[in-house]
Amino acid sequence: MTEENQILHQQNTSRIELTKLEFPISFQFRIGTFANDFIAKDASGRTIAYVRQKMFKLKEAIMIYSDESKTELLYQIKADRWIDFNANYAFSDSKGAMIGSVGRKGMKSIWKASYQIFDSGKNLDFNIREENPWAKVFDSLLSEVPLVGLFTGYLFHPRYAVTNAHGAAIACLSKESSFFGRKFRVDKLADIDSRDGERILLGLMMMILLERRRG
Repeated sequence: MTEENQILHQQNTSRIELTKLEFPISFQFRIGTFANDFIAKDASGRTIAYVRQKMFKLKEAIMIYSDESKTELLYQIKADRWIDFNANYAFSDSKGAMIGSVGRKGMKSIWKASYQIFDSGKNLDFNIREENPWAKVFDSLLSEVPLVGLFTGYLFHPRYAVTNAHGAAIACLSKESSFFGRKFRVDKLADIDSRDGERILLGLMMMILLERRRG
């Protein structure tokens, strides 16, 4: 049995309790590590999740723990295929029960990031859309310029809106001013059911990992 499976069997089902969170939620990527990982904290400064992307995997594998100690697994996210632009990423809890999934919205994501969040029955729940793709373009281009690239985190701030099936804004994720551009913020714009909020947070966590890799 692998280490991941042992954790899945040993832990009780634990989840992020949305009703106890203080918004906004911050995602802060770590600097100086080979892993693509970040810490999620609520407005009180309390760590709510440590998100770690498995390295050197042909299929994406994301483990989400309660904190950096990695002793309590909350969720895992796995791709349905080898590295592919059209892959879907399934969310499961610490017992392996399916929660939902997220995937890019076909060719629409070539220029402007567009994702869809589905429930466990594969019904469309929410859409994530990038509001200003030019911000990401300039951020990516200038980040390659010596010295200037160190400060792009203070210049350009991509923003992603989460909307429901009726097009109403539910939440948004935006890049914050920071050295190396490593901080993001999730704001709640409307009341969110606990399970819906859980899928939204997991979808945004997966999306930001993919979008940072795209540049």
